[in-house]
Amino acid sequence: MSWQRNVFFITASQFISILGFSFAMPFVPFYFQEMGVRDPHELKMWIVLFNCAAPLTLAVFSPIWGALGDRYGRRLMLLRANFGGVILLFLMGVATTPTMLVALRLLQGILTGTMTAAVTLVSVHAPEKRSGFALGTLSAAVSSGNMCGAFVGGMFADLFGYRMAFFAASGIMLVAALLVLFGIEEYVPKRKNEDEKLPGLRFIPRNLGAAGFILLLVAVIGFVLSFDSAWLPLLVQEIHGSLRGASFWTGSLSAVAGCAGLLAGPIIGRLADRVTPPVIARLSSVGAGFMSMLMGIAGNFPFLFGARFCGAFFAGGLDPVFQIWLSKITPEKDRGFVFGWAGTVRAVGWMFSPLVSGAVAWLAGVRSIFFAAAAFFFLLVPLISFVVYKLEHKNNV
Repeated sequence: MSWQRNVFFITASQFISILGFSFAMPFVPFYFQEMGVRDPHELKMWIVLFNCAAPLTLAVFSPIWGALGDRYGRRLMLLRANFGGVILLFLMGVATTPTMLVALRLLQGILTGTMTAAVTLVSVHAPEKRSGFALGTLSAAVSSGNMCGAFVGGMFADLFGYRMAFFAASGIMLVAALLVLFGIEEYVPKRKNEDEKLPGLRFIPRNLGAAGFILLLVAVIGFVLSFDSAWLPLLVQEIHGSLRGASFWTGSLSAVAGCAGLLAGPIIGRLADRVTPPVIARLSSVGAGFMSMLMGIAGNFPFLFGARFCGAFFAGGLDPVFQIWLSKITPEKDRGFVFGWAGTVRAVGWMFSPLVSGAVAWLAGVRSIFFAAAAFFFLLVPLISFVVYKLEHKNNV
């Protein structure tokens, strides 16, 4: 097997998969309003529930899928995630009430999770010396998928409506699933004899070792990176002054962030092969924090777009850096299990993020969310230093 070929098809499928999800998902706050949710407080409640639902079930099922991937193959897990997305996005398009939409979002967390499966596959197939570049390229594919999906989806939703956007997203996901089905190869080790156990069927961690400290950072970064995302549409609607046309501006803002992530992924991935990940993570956290503050005071689209681009560039360096760091200290045979738990702790962060940001929005307004996000970015710096200290102390014991 050619690792370059596999990484190419994994990256291409992930680009299309994320494009499909971002084709409709950023506009859910507007979709709720189309369903008849007009009260601002009720709207915030549904936004929080929707954004908590998938991370809740993803947190439970991610290590299960990861362990099964170690045993039966990671390609199979990527197929499950993509075909699950095809079905669920279509069903979201036929949902008629907020309750149905949230219920489908819960199922999404159970059946999907393409990123965890893709990261595990890439980390296993790429040589260790090229893992930073490969994972950085995968991160760039995710960012560019977000960019293209949100931008085109915003125009599509304005022209044809939010329901049709979900149907189109389902069709896009089908393309990603077929790329995985026909383009990716994987060698799954077989038992040499009946007494040899197949590896990896562990669901509960017994001793994660050094990886446990990095998983703590993964949980926190999942919390911080998603802190303001659910509320960007409402900030855009406030600046724009109308619901009509807000999808286009929201999609354009997501596209700008995607451009920044597209640049950040390979640049920071290459740096992570040469510079220690903690150094990059600290600088990224500080830069993202300052940009979040600027977004909180933005009164027009040029200012907001500039701050979002710079903030997304800095923040785009955080998740890939931790994935690279985790990959470098985890044996290949356990990566599905460990990355599965990375998916779990990240999902826990995603789950608590809208709860906390929703409380902030309820008490102090939407703009205050961006100042709170800045504070969390700044708090990442001492936390990274603490984890580095614990890892060095553990290695010296």
